[in-house]
Amino acid sequence: MKPKIITGDLLDQKVDVIVNAWNRNLIPWWLLLPQGVSGAIKKKSGVAPFCELRKYRTLALGQAVLTGAGRLPLKGIIHVAGIGHLWMPSEESVRLATRNALIVAKNAGYHSIAFPLIGAGTGGMKREKVLELMTQEIETAPYDGEVTIVVYDRQRG
Repeated sequence: MKPKIITGDLLDQKVDVIVNAWNRNLIPWWLLLPQGVSGAIKKKSGVAPFCELRKYRTLALGQAVLTGAGRLPLKGIIHVAGIGHLWMPSEESVRLATRNALIVAKNAGYHSIAFPLIGAGTGGMKREKVLELMTQEIETAPYDGEVTIVVYDRQRG
């Protein structure tokens, strides 16, 4: 399946669930000053999804976990460990995070999901490379819902 690729804001998408390009949960959210996607989610959803995330402890690289959506009008948020210890993504971490987020969405019965570019923000991987890796994973995934990749519009933010 081909994902829909748009330019815009992840939080404006009318989908069941969004993906938060989180870290490995090594440092508690309250010690971090969330930036990028996580910061935007925290600002609009409140802290509830991040408090819920604590129960998962340290995430394996590429792992995806589901929490509630807080104040966001969504069914949930899938948090992925797309960057490693040194805040760096790898091809493997981007692929695993994408694949595992789709598995979580499928298992939860979600029909639509929106992704940010995993690892392209704080992680610093080139947008084009991330888009290529994510698209390859989505096209081969056993998920039959609607998938959107949202390329953040820096002009708006």
